Amino acid sequence: MKACRLSLATAAAAFSDEEKKMAAEKASCESEEGSLALTVEERETLGGLDSRLFGFLNIREDGARMKTLLGKAVHCYESLILKAEGKVESDFFCQLGHFNLLLEDYSKALSAYQKYYSLQADYWKNAAFLYGLGLVYFYYNAFHWAIKAFQDVLYVDPSFCRAKEIHLRLGLMFKVNTDYESSLKHFQLALIDCNPCTLSSAEIQFHIAHLYETQRKYHSAKEAYEQLLKTENLPAQVKATVLQQLGWMHHTMDLAGDKTTKESYAIQYLQKSLEADPNSGQSWYFLGRCYSSIGKVQDAFISYRQSIDKSEASADTWCSIGVLYQQQNQPMDALQAYICAVQLDHGHAAAWMDLGTLYESCNQPQDAIKCYLNATRSKTCSSTSTLAARIKFLQAQLCNLPQGSLQNKTKLLPSIEEAWSLPIPAELTSRQGAMNSAQQNGSDNWNSGQTISLHPVQQQTHSWGLTPQKLQHLEQLRANKDNLNPAQRLMLEQLESQFVLMEQRQNTFTLPHNCTNLTSITGEPWRKQLSNSAQGLHKGQSSHLAGPNDEQPLFPTGSTQYLQAACTSSQNQNGHHTLPRNSVPQGDALNHLSSYIATSGGQKGITFTKESKPSRNRSLGSESSRHSGNTSNSCAGIKELPNHVHQVTTVAISSLNHGESVSPNLIIADNPQLSALLIGKANDNVDTGTCGKVNNTHPVIHTKTDNSVASSPSSVISTATPSPKSTEPTSTHSVASLNSPHSGLHTINGEGLENSQSSTKVDLPVVNHKSSPQIIPSMSVSIYSSSTEVLKACRNLGKNGLSNSHILLDKCPPPRPPASPYPPLPKEKLNPPTPSIYLENKRDAFFPPLHQFCTNPKNPVTVIRGLAGALKLDLGLFSTKTLVEANNEHVVEVRTQLLQPADENWDPTGTKKIWRYESNRSHTTIAKYAQYQASSFQESLREENERKTQIKDYSDNESTSSENSGRRRKGPFKTIKFGTNIDLSDNKKWKLQLHELTKLPAFVRVVSAGNLLSHVGHTIVGMNTVQLYMKVPGSRTPGHQENNNFCSVNINIGPGDCEWFVVPEDYWGVLNEFCEKNNLNFLMSSWWPNLEDLYEANVPVYRFIQRPGDLVWINAGTVHWVQAIGWCNNIAWNVGPLTACQYKLAVERYEWNKLKNVKSVVPMVHLSWNMARNIKVSDPKLFEMMKYCLLKILKQCQTLREALVAAGKEVLWHGRTKNEPAHYCSVCEVEVFNLLFVTNESNSQKTYIVHCQDCARKTSGNLENFVVLEQYKMEDLMQVYDQFTLAPSLTSSSS
Repeated sequence: MKACRLSLATAAAAFSDEEKKMAAEKASCESEEGSLALTVEERETLGGLDSRLFGFLNIREDGARMKTLLGKAVHCYESLILKAEGKVESDFFCQLGHFNLLLEDYSKALSAYQKYYSLQADYWKNAAFLYGLGLVYFYYNAFHWAIKAFQDVLYVDPSFCRAKEIHLRLGLMFKVNTDYESSLKHFQLALIDCNPCTLSSAEIQFHIAHLYETQRKYHSAKEAYEQLLKTENLPAQVKATVLQQLGWMHHTMDLAGDKTTKESYAIQYLQKSLEADPNSGQSWYFLGRCYSSIGKVQDAFISYRQSIDKSEASADTWCSIGVLYQQQNQPMDALQAYICAVQLDHGHAAAWMDLGTLYESCNQPQDAIKCYLNATRSKTCSSTSTLAARIKFLQAQLCNLPQGSLQNKTKLLPSIEEAWSLPIPAELTSRQGAMNSAQQNGSDNWNSGQTISLHPVQQQTHSWGLTPQKLQHLEQLRANKDNLNPAQRLMLEQLESQFVLMEQRQNTFTLPHNCTNLTSITGEPWRKQLSNSAQGLHKGQSSHLAGPNDEQPLFPTGSTQYLQAACTSSQNQNGHHTLPRNSVPQGDALNHLSSYIATSGGQKGITFTKESKPSRNRSLGSESSRHSGNTSNSCAGIKELPNHVHQVTTVAISSLNHGESVSPNLIIADNPQLSALLIGKANDNVDTGTCGKVNNTHPVIHTKTDNSVASSPSSVISTATPSPKSTEPTSTHSVASLNSPHSGLHTINGEGLENSQSSTKVDLPVVNHKSSPQIIPSMSVSIYSSSTEVLKACRNLGKNGLSNSHILLDKCPPPRPPASPYPPLPKEKLNPPTPSIYLENKRDAFFPPLHQFCTNPKNPVTVIRGLAGALKLDLGLFSTKTLVEANNEHVVEVRTQLLQPADENWDPTGTKKIWRYESNRSHTTIAKYAQYQASSFQESLREENERKTQIKDYSDNESTSSENSGRRRKGPFKTIKFGTNIDLSDNKKWKLQLHELTKLPAFVRVVSAGNLLSHVGHTIVGMNTVQLYMKVPGSRTPGHQENNNFCSVNINIGPGDCEWFVVPEDYWGVLNEFCEKNNLNFLMSSWWPNLEDLYEANVPVYRFIQRPGDLVWINAGTVHWVQAIGWCNNIAWNVGPLTACQYKLAVERYEWNKLKNVKSVVPMVHLSWNMARNIKVSDPKLFEMMKYCLLKILKQCQTLREALVAAGKEVLWHGRTKNEPAHYCSVCEVEVFNLLFVTNESNSQKTYIVHCQDCARKTSGNLENFVVLEQYKMEDLMQVYDQFTLAPSLTSSSS
């Protein structure tokens, strides 16, 4: 008997017959089943609900009816799934996911979405599904996967109605990941969008200002904050937060003259902030820091007291209190404050360092060493090397002490072990309870060991009660009164005075330090404390900054909406983050207003309240939520699931395995039958067990086979055929189940194999959802159809106003990086020899096989040795001396870098190897850089002579040289300057230099008929023009692929050498994965690969030396990075061979850039039409790819034009001028072809600020603020399209 997959239409009919079917059963069952039926009105209501309403559908305030309806729908769907034994159509699970998401049942939503993914082959076409999935990942802080899902939404549907919300959340997540450039771009895209969003424009503007601050661009941040304060009707919470940030910036940065002026401004800003929000514990803490820095101790204590009263206990606050006590020579009180700090945050490096300093000052080196060791173990510690030296010094001191001297010595302070068990203030466990008790009781309950906090004005900083430990210490000091040293005598005097005060006045009000023991140090409660990250208190020259806490502030969920921005610690150069070991979903978090802002020296959270929109949108976890340094943020950021989820299926990832992340396949404990169906029978062979955190696999990365459409968009283009069916995916693709990548669940025409016997798939839904905007479907026209036939097929498609700007196949999903080639190379082949050609004369250089060898995709790089000599190139024209004589004031971009060994990349402290490479930009002139280059050479000669003298003096000690070499490798590193991107495009200025390059063979020339970049029709600086690089030893060009994967030519002018590292194009996906693991943007960040990582991942690396006169040919898509060995200049440019491989890789990168919101420097649409006009193509593969792109763009132009006319929008003829550059959207930077959306103002001023259609509609929904300019007549495009035909090959014509 064949299995039958239940559809929603069948289920709908089943509901109406439910009473008949249940007539013979018990009355209780009958009533239960009857209650599940959805009425027609309910179905219509549910039909308009999906993930797009998340955050905008109020189900808590006056939303009981909607919540009840959603709950009923979920119950109906789950019942149907059970009855059909899971054999329902895939849309059923997608709708179930939407309903659970709107009910904020994230675990069930995730399970349903995953099941939909496993059943639906073209899931990527469903933007609402991708958006809902992204929201769930976002909730669980699985930012890596949330980013992928959100980017996919914008790729498949750029006009998605929640694009603003997506840009906002992408901005927040990129901020967490320290990808500040991407973060800023998405915040700006959110800001220009006029559609509704869960944050106001003012709040988005705040995030932009705070982003500048996080980047240490303090003057830009200050301007942005001050501009925001001028906003009319600025919400009080935003105003308070802006003033708080301005105050803290004035305290920490040199923004306003001398220290007195700075602190005066800081205090004024913070006081104004507290006027706007008197309950901000963070502002009170900052104010205390300001008072402390100017010596107002009493005011500082009062502010710290208020900070503790207004907010949850903070390790930073207690650390600062400890510093203040230490400055006041109250070591015992300082000790207890520091202990409070490190018990709140075991990894608080600043508190451990300050505690160690305290023990040192009290001559207790053993305890100091323990504290310093704890500090070095903290991920936030930035002084590891200094502490290591200090520990070594103290250990040496201990070794030199007489035996037994420490045991016989009276300790001024309790040991660290004793101090750890000291009572902790009640505020750490029950701040609110302590405050309530203070209102009820007029005196402190000293017997219970609790200090009840009353109004801080009543506090006296010197009047602390004595704990039993202090009393015991007092007795010890009294007994040894005659043998005390001066410090111990001072301690005795303090304790005696406090003892007298305690007896005289039981109602002493002061900062708490006596408390019952905190029993939950290793349990849950202390982990749920909000971590108010801020700076540690300054202590003169020995001050330590209190770094970010390891614990994550949980997110509030009251009636108002919170969105929390995350930023990164300035101490965290790698962008690595840690997350709480035990965090809970945001629904269990606090429900009071909080605002935790990142300061310049630490990582803080920012929470905003938007009272005007009572949406239930969740947001990021805290900015101090940091993913572990060894894993990506894909799994580390996931919070614990709610209590009803007890088990997860643990499955290993088969591709793109980020850290230890695995798929969150949730089993619903309250309905095990439903759980089994959601998980799917394919997982029967997978063991399940109890696990404390979500396993996380992003659905879309479990790809199809290499032959499938999903694996590589352009792979389909490269094999396009005249048949319309050539654009369809093949019928049998292996699709890994989301629940188990290796479970054996495959799809045939969208159905699981376990149901492949089914001959029917009933159509149906219980709920008819309103159709969402979809991608324009493929039409039955081929690349051999005439333009007239194409436009006829397009007719009426544009009336809905939709557009699809992709130039890949309609059936193609969002692009994905390639998986690592399989099988992996053996280890002995990971250092392959570099393909090299040695030229002896000019004839060798122009030998045709040389061109074929270089452009062969099997050769990722080719070194042409002796090229300059063979062609008699005058390289002296590019020497520093000649350049200065020619144009000494020409602009040079300067990159300030650290001098490091070529095969290593260390963090600035020299403690660990990293991928991130800092390279700061500035500008100078050729003359000034030439002077630096020469002085660097002279300095090196001087150092070399000194080194030779030292080696001669110590030649008998061989180990000295190797030790110094090892020490030099790990820093401190010397700062160098690299002169880069010097533009030589001006033929008037550089006539001699550019003319000399015409001696080169045609295939490597800057301009030639066979170079695709020569057909762009305008200048692309550095690509179809020459750029010069002026280097000193150690100058680095970080890892990258060339723009749009074009080939590149690089000639070393000399006199020094360069070292190159090259990885084949097939492996760029592996390097992209490494970048993501290290919180780096593969396309935009500056990174230097760790060769050890590449070796472990079986990535081959070509490594070679480029000598003066050598030309390096980088083939299409090759990844490479370069370091100068000596002083040298280089010239470089890009070329585009007229090959199918080059065009395919360029189009693939064009689409990948679009997915990643990165501008494509080469306008591939514009270039494709120019190529069709100018070039006869005889390569069938190249022709088919080009023709398909022309077909796609022709369809888009016609469809969009029809949509505009149907909407009554006039299209104005504008035309093009000679050499006019291609146009890009001024907002999102996507290429805009033919139909330009230009603002009315810029059109009247002839400045022409261009927008794409999607950005224009986001700015002005009905396009009333825009005019549409047309640059090509449709007849002209049709003519170019029809005349572009496959030319006969040379071989066939000759025969």
